[in-house]
Amino acid sequence: MELQKIILYYGFAPIADPEALKLWQKTLCDSLGLKGRILISKHGINGTLGGDMSALKKYVRQTKEYPGFKKIDFKWSDGTGNDFPRLRVRVRSELVAFNAPDEVVVDANGVVGGGKHLKPAQVDALVAERGDEVVFFDGRNAFEAKIGKFKNAIIPDVQTSHDFIRDIESGKYDDIKDKPIVTYCTGGIRCEILSSIMIKRGFEEVYQIDGGIVRYGESQGDKSLWEGSLYVFDDRLNINFTPDAVTIGECEACSGPTSSFRNCTNLGCKDLVLLCDQCFEDPANVQCNETHTRGRRKEAVG
Repeated sequence: MELQKIILYYGFAPIADPEALKLWQKTLCDSLGLKGRILISKHGINGTLGGDMSALKKYVRQTKEYPGFKKIDFKWSDGTGNDFPRLRVRVRSELVAFNAPDEVVVDANGVVGGGKHLKPAQVDALVAERGDEVVFFDGRNAFEAKIGKFKNAIIPDVQTSHDFIRDIESGKYDDIKDKPIVTYCTGGIRCEILSSIMIKRGFEEVYQIDGGIVRYGESQGDKSLWEGSLYVFDDRLNINFTPDAVTIGECEACSGPTSSFRNCTNLGCKDLVLLCDQCFEDPANVQCNETHTRGRRKEAVG
């Protein structure tokens, strides 16, 4: 069997005909036997795909030929061949559902008015220079931070990206508007939008990690500012950057250490439960209940 890989990527560029792009992408992926999720909007493309390494290389090469997609940063990781059940290519009003499609402005260089991009080493240098003044701001859904986050980061109490604007406008973060803020998310796409939204609401010095947590972890490992595991949007559910990764997640049943999310047993619910191996053996711990979000947790891609 050929080596299996997964790619995570996004690209912001004006798209005149999202439906035509959808048809081309679906045809391309079907011809290469790739599975995963691709979102397309007037602002660009966002996807994660799995399959044979040779097929993914062909996909990357052909996708980069599309106007505006040449500079896309494709992030590679190991796959199993069964990481996605099917291929889904969809057109949406937003690549990330912040409920602000008209607020996002995109040109040939990407999102207009977003935070300054920092390479992983530049993030560490900023903290070394300015110490506790630097604020890490998690741009993911709150449950993702249960197993991994930047040290001392602010974790907004949001279940989906829909909740961010209301949370930011609540006033609870007004005391950090004059501080250097480093936004972060899985692959970087959510912070492209989040940083822009924050700047427009009076945050004065906003950064985003170039390539997101993925690129930071690949570069800096587990001995710097990141701690724990990274939640990912495929059947792996989490990855570690090195064998030295600490376990910061707590089992929802016994409070023991774990980084393992488990799927709710209700086929109509895509909620996840954080459980250790021992507690996972008890079927009662993965039964659906009134606290579940009914499928909202797997919507994001990067």
